[in-house]
Amino acid sequence: MAVVAFVTIGPSGFVNVRRPASHDGINAASRLPFRRGRQTLDVEEEPSSLQTRFATRIIRKWSFDLAARLLNIVGAATSAGAYSPGQERAPAAFRRHGLAGALASRGRTIRDHGDVASFRWRPDPSRPQAMNLEAVRGACDLVASHVATAISAQEDVLVLGGDCTVELGTVAGANAAGARIGLVYIDFDADLNTPDTSDGALDWTGVAHLLNIPGCEPSLAGLGPTRPMLVPQQLLYFGVENITPPEAAAIRDNAIKVISREEALSDIEAAAAGAAEWAARFDCVLIHFDVDVLSFIDFPIAENVRRCDGLKLEQAAFVLKQLTALQQWRGLTVTEVNPAHAPDEPTAFARLNEVLADALG
Repeated sequence: MAVVAFVTIGPSGFVNVRRPASHDGINAASRLPFRRGRQTLDVEEEPSSLQTRFATRIIRKWSFDLAARLLNIVGAATSAGAYSPGQERAPAAFRRHGLAGALASRGRTIRDHGDVASFRWRPDPSRPQAMNLEAVRGACDLVASHVATAISAQEDVLVLGGDCTVELGTVAGANAAGARIGLVYIDFDADLNTPDTSDGALDWTGVAHLLNIPGCEPSLAGLGPTRPMLVPQQLLYFGVENITPPEAAAIRDNAIKVISREEALSDIEAAAAGAAEWAARFDCVLIHFDVDVLSFIDFPIAENVRRCDGLKLEQAAFVLKQLTALQQWRGLTVTEVNPAHAPDEPTAFARLNEVLADALG
């Protein structure tokens, strides 16, 4: 089944795709039948008259085959959407403590693009309900450009955040590549708040912007080539526990699939199997891994220092490995890591790097 998509490339290098919508509002690419094995889409790229970078029309074939692919590492060293500084230091800490070596020891070929965005949190009294909005948008735009390029080239992506808003860039980029996305959102929080009901930190509004919930910032909800960036059926929560009443209503009203923290702790193997079964229906599986889903006492490294009964690192590692083993896996975004909260930074990051290498190697 072929899908025609008109692609423009904006001033920042972000690829924008306009695809025909179906009668039910889901873009045509999202309705592609799932098939195991090789799948190819025809994508017609047509630069706009205002943002032309190429003088000729390009017809490109890209496929979801099962061959080993290059792993692109993209650093999003930003805490723009957070509550305080710290998360912008995480990508450098991953690298400093041996991420590349851990991946190489598993035979993974990588290309590290460095930090494509960098911003340290600061108060923003000009936007009390959406602080540092321009910085959040700018970082997501840059992440999206790299993700779109990688997935279009049949390569994989590891995005090192940064706060949770960088996931918007990952999803927007995968959409631009024309993929039918399923997002497994591993997080203690639902992130379904909107700026008008939040306290100014955009990192717990990310999913609301992905789904284009009323009250979102238009510049974030419209980041990708499709709006909404995801429909509720493309989202699975895993390990979620902290859900506000408005978020609970949104989950209920949109019938969003949830595997709760309690379910995960009760039987991690069954929970992981359920998540993998759900994800296998999509052509492009993305994973959002917010480390605040971990027990802070067991493995203190998250930005949020809540004393809650979260997952053990080994349990999270098991889930990641089950999901990345899917032939449709394409991208992992790691967020909310604050190196300052690790009592022993080298040891903590060595363990975390081993988890990532085991999952991605």
